[in-house]
Amino acid sequence: MNRLLAYSSALALIAGTAQADMTFNRIASFATPDNMSEGADISAETSAEIIAATPDGMTLVYTDSPLGAIGLVDITDPAHPQPGGNIAMDGEPTSVAIIGGTAFVGVNTSESYTNPSGKLAVVDIASKDVTGTCDLGGQPDSIAAAKDGSFIAVAIENERDEDAGDGRVGQMPAGYLALLPVDGDTALCDGLTTVDLTGLAEIAPEDPEPEFVDINSLGETVVTMQENNHIAIVDKDGNVTATFSAGAVDLENIDVAEEGALTFDSSQMGRLREPDAVKWLDDNHFVIANEGDMDGGARGWTIFAKDGSVVYEAGTSFEYAVAEIGHYPEKRSGNKGVEPESVEVATFGDTPMVFIGAERASVVGVYDATDPAAPVLEQILPSGIGPEGYVAIPERNLLVSANETDLGPDGGVRAHVMIFERAEGEPQYPMLTSKGITLENGAPVGWGAISGQVADAEAPGILYAVNDSFYGMQPTIFTIDATAKPARIVEAIRVTRAGQPAQKLDMEGITLDGAGGFWIASEGRTDRVIPHAIYNVDAKGEIKKEIGLPPELMANETRFGFEGITRIGNTLWMAVQREWKDDPKDHVKLVAYNPESKEWGAVLYPKVAPEKGWVGLSEIVAHGDWVYVIERDNQIGEAAVTKKIFRIPAAEMVPAALGGELPVVSKEEVRDLLPDLLQLGGYVQDKVEGLAIDVNGEAFVSTDNDGVDDHSGETLFFSIGTVE
Repeated sequence: MNRLLAYSSALALIAGTAQADMTFNRIASFATPDNMSEGADISAETSAEIIAATPDGMTLVYTDSPLGAIGLVDITDPAHPQPGGNIAMDGEPTSVAIIGGTAFVGVNTSESYTNPSGKLAVVDIASKDVTGTCDLGGQPDSIAAAKDGSFIAVAIENERDEDAGDGRVGQMPAGYLALLPVDGDTALCDGLTTVDLTGLAEIAPEDPEPEFVDINSLGETVVTMQENNHIAIVDKDGNVTATFSAGAVDLENIDVAEEGALTFDSSQMGRLREPDAVKWLDDNHFVIANEGDMDGGARGWTIFAKDGSVVYEAGTSFEYAVAEIGHYPEKRSGNKGVEPESVEVATFGDTPMVFIGAERASVVGVYDATDPAAPVLEQILPSGIGPEGYVAIPERNLLVSANETDLGPDGGVRAHVMIFERAEGEPQYPMLTSKGITLENGAPVGWGAISGQVADAEAPGILYAVNDSFYGMQPTIFTIDATAKPARIVEAIRVTRAGQPAQKLDMEGITLDGAGGFWIASEGRTDRVIPHAIYNVDAKGEIKKEIGLPPELMANETRFGFEGITRIGNTLWMAVQREWKDDPKDHVKLVAYNPESKEWGAVLYPKVAPEKGWVGLSEIVAHGDWVYVIERDNQIGEAAVTKKIFRIPAAEMVPAALGGELPVVSKEEVRDLLPDLLQLGGYVQDKVEGLAIDVNGEAFVSTDNDGVDDHSGETLFFSIGTVE
């Protein structure tokens, strides 16, 4: 079966695009719990939010709001970051800026929304001593240091209570901008200047909520007022020199429904930008990330001239690029999509670059901004869950992300600082993309939650993969060209029943049926009315046959059903993920079904005993004289132990009748996947779920990114070479 489509012209165009000589790749990750002192409760929530670097680029300082501290990371060797410890702030740190060897930290000490307070803490980084504080008179958010080190700008937000009234501005007291002179390593508290920002915005002019600030080389501070959808520019003497609305964007062909499908067929006209982060690109242009809050979120980013004119608007282009690499957060469609929140700007070599962080998509876009009117997207990097802040260190060719999401110690991902290096070579990420194909309206073919795989019977490197129930309204078979770099999705075949999207499927495995179509295994979950079943699907994705499990199996079923399917001759074999009620401890069934005779049978597979959590099977593939399975635990990061491929002699795959004693097959380890899962400098992903072996014996492995829900969104897709 050869199902290659006429997409060669698109691939030729992509292949013909020259790669930049220098690219960013992640080289290390640092988990924030590693900064806790000996004996501390490492189960406590910790986070990395706003981050800065010392002038020599050797030390990182980040704010950790849950711990009420700032954390230090030694990156003398950036590929092996070392903990520098935490420094208590006696309040909630909100932002940090560094001048020389001194960190200036905004600290929120408010007792209530109506009685806000805060301070600027001055910290000697070398000694880790707090050498002074200045009363700011209100709740600080962002802070920035002048390039000449002469003063600090602080956005005093005095944020609203979202649970009060209708949760909107205005709510008193109003926010303002604070400017503090600095003399070396000392903040001159007596010189504090407050800049009144009331009366400027059309939205709640009485209650400005300054969100983010940055200072250019002229000493001008640009400040965003997110909830007010407004921007102001203030000179170093505290005079407002420009003020204008952030404006609105018309968005067409976007996904606004959270229905378990990536549709990109709706519109939002006049969508307020409501910018969060802001950075000066040069002395005349600045960049905003349009995250949105109350009524807005333009899902992209914008370059303004300081006279208020729009120089560049990303529109949907950034969000589309994110969807192409499988990072679109479908569960945020009804809110703000990918939620661009962070901005960093730096010049690497002679190239001015803009970095746009998307909080919910967990990526950062890398742009060449040589022409501010036409920036070029060069890369999208995987940044970790919930990126909040970035710092570029161009002198060392480094970019660093601070990722705030901490999912706890029990099998969850902890908050991370991630380090990227710009060097000669090819980009390592993405490893899979749908770039090159679009929907009829020009929108991207979004994807995610890749589970089972199978190789084409004739064409080397051509695979088919399915998504799981995360996209319950859009079950899809993806055709993948794994010979491309990165591997490319070249077709999306929607699985249908009577011509409509097939519902109540949890596709976890796929194999060829030998007649131009497929067999699909649905894991099933009876408590959600998703049946345990296998389906015969034709080449166009239409379900032709549904086969439920026999009573002998259903009497002992659990929610952990089929996690893979393969075919040996006329017999289908399905791997059950975990023990069912009648299975011996640390054994699972490999279930057989013959579609011609309609006979069921099974053998038992001996699993590794888990060190923590559980261990189960997530794929099964027949190739040559062997049957290969993926065996994995449900652990992430350093807690992960078992992520392996084993093989079973095909001769032992002789099913016994259900209800009797089942034979136990033998197994042999083929590959420990832990080193493969660390190849991108991140942490070990949980769900290794896809394995396909092509006609040349090359084996391809993929991970499931859970639809970017409480997940970094990363999909690892890689070859492990040929197997016997």
